[in-house]
Amino acid sequence: MGDKIESKLLAKNAKVNTIPGFDGVVKDADEAVRIAREIGYPVMIKASAGGGGKGMRIAWDDEETREGFRFSSQEAASSFGDDRLLIEKFIDNPRHIEIQVLADKHGNALWLNERECSIQRRNQKVVEEAPSTFLDPETRRAMGEQAVALAKAVKYSSAGTVEFLVDSSKNFYFLEMNTRLQVEHPVTECITGLDLVQEMIRVAKGYPLRHKQADIPINGWAVECRVYAEDPYKSFGLPSIGKLSQYQEPLHVPSVRVDSGIQQGSDISIYYDPMISKLITYGSNRAEALKRMEEALDNYVIRGVAHNISLLREVIVHPRFVQGDISTKFLPEVYPDGFKGHKLTDLERRQLLATAASLYVAEQLRSQRFLGTPRIPIAKSKRSSWELSVHLGDGIYPVAVSKHGSSFSVEVDGMKLNVTSEWNLASPLLSVTIDGTQRTIQRISRNASGETSIQFLGTVYKLQILTKVAAELSKYMPEKAAEDTSSILRSPMPGTVVAVSVKPGDMVSEGQEICVIEAMKMQNSMIAAKTGKVKAVHCKAGDTVGEEDLLVELE
Repeated sequence: MGDKIESKLLAKNAKVNTIPGFDGVVKDADEAVRIAREIGYPVMIKASAGGGGKGMRIAWDDEETREGFRFSSQEAASSFGDDRLLIEKFIDNPRHIEIQVLADKHGNALWLNERECSIQRRNQKVVEEAPSTFLDPETRRAMGEQAVALAKAVKYSSAGTVEFLVDSSKNFYFLEMNTRLQVEHPVTECITGLDLVQEMIRVAKGYPLRHKQADIPINGWAVECRVYAEDPYKSFGLPSIGKLSQYQEPLHVPSVRVDSGIQQGSDISIYYDPMISKLITYGSNRAEALKRMEEALDNYVIRGVAHNISLLREVIVHPRFVQGDISTKFLPEVYPDGFKGHKLTDLERRQLLATAASLYVAEQLRSQRFLGTPRIPIAKSKRSSWELSVHLGDGIYPVAVSKHGSSFSVEVDGMKLNVTSEWNLASPLLSVTIDGTQRTIQRISRNASGETSIQFLGTVYKLQILTKVAAELSKYMPEKAAEDTSSILRSPMPGTVVAVSVKPGDMVSEGQEICVIEAMKMQNSMIAAKTGKVKAVHCKAGDTVGEEDLLVELE
């Protein structure tokens, strides 16, 4: 069942709904094009031994089929040591819903409800939940019964998952079977109360299942976010490497579970999948589970690598996701120009400016004290108001701050906001109340020139906070000219150069492939930003490159 070609044939024989396609092994690119034309575009090219979205490409025409065949076979060989591919009809705009099964060695098998795994990027799951907002009891039962029929047909014993694609009319098609425990298994454990690992061990020992199908409940709702060491601003998540200089899981938030394999000081390298952890929250209903996830993401401290918490937080609060209006195309549809982070409303912008200004003043006051006493006792500061200039994005905002006990009154855009906190500046997490609204923020960095980075509503914002005098003088400072990047190609991520397609003197056209970089077992085609002649090539096949390393220069 771990082989996509073999499992599809077995599923057909077990009377399980399957996607139309070619069941054999595709020999070469020409045969791939012939098969794709017979099935009808669009088609999905995927590795027979695949999983985790590796070795998968969607093709809409002959050219994309040839390119997809090349990349998918290389990725499959690299990831699984098996370059065999199959081709099937691509179901447009589907949901990815899977059924958890549990079977013993005595012919008993159960289905443990479903998991919705439609939020994906590059065919890899990002957010999962159980149950699905889409299924009705009849469809759930039909999918569960087909999943159990398949498990029994192959005499499967253990926990496993039968994955389906479900179209808008609730027609469902067998995708593959995962003959193992999956990353998203905790959401099933949360709503059923079963410990899947314990059940697997019991089955392996030879014990019969302890439960009947009628015993399997759906209690509450569970959501899982996959926290990755990735930059979500690059293709929804290109891998990031580095050492976790600071790491703190949000285990103090109620009904939160974190499954991780790392700790503070761990290295994230290019040789493994970039997942940091699985973050799971549970609630009596979906709204409660999502609210807890929002809080957990705000309270998750990760430093030293780029991470995708900003993307995860934006997904779970997006109106379409909250309504359950999702498909595997959710990310490209919601963010057609790529993910840009949270877009602040006017109120949120004022809250951020007021918080940043209050932080700045709290720090100024702390720096005047030494071991809890004023540095110069004879020159006590009576100052209680500050006039500041805060630079955020393209705007420069005058901000007036006055201190009242442990809170600050901040005037921004003609409005006064009251900002209260314990102002524990040594803590990576800071709970701030702005006019009665509680926000958990993180100050990521700061420097002596007033520049600071603050994680607010999941997204990191860069600000510069200056006194009124410093702001007036700053306009005389020369600005650093931006680098012209159209003539150079830099690596967007750390990885290994698989192939270089050009040499000095070659003419290239805009969009032409220049080289291929493999990172975390995924192959990425690097293309020319403009038409021109190749001036220099700074890499060769087999080289290991870092993020922003220079690869190719054009004249």
